[in-house]
Amino acid sequence: MLAALAYWGFKTHWLLGIGAPALAAVVWGAFIAPKATVKVPTAAWIGLQVIVFGAAVLALAAAAPSLAVPFAVAVVLDGAALAVVGV
Repeated sequence: MLAALAYWGFKTHWLLGIGAPALAAVVWGAFIAPKATVKVPTAAWIGLQVIVFGAAVLALAAAAPSLAVPFAVAVVLDGAALAVVGV
């Protein structure tokens, strides 16, 4: 996710190459990570994941379209596997 955002960002403007993955990392660490500093309701947690990973897919689609679909499929399959396992 961070690499996709950085790749798009640097192709757009160097500040976005640094800022986009940094913002995603802060959101992830604060709200989504297993040891997140802020606990959010499950619906908000899922919504934030959709926003962060959706942004990464859209960024990759803009910068490297051939990689966007495989990345999106990998994200969905990983999420489904984690849901089945109960993580």
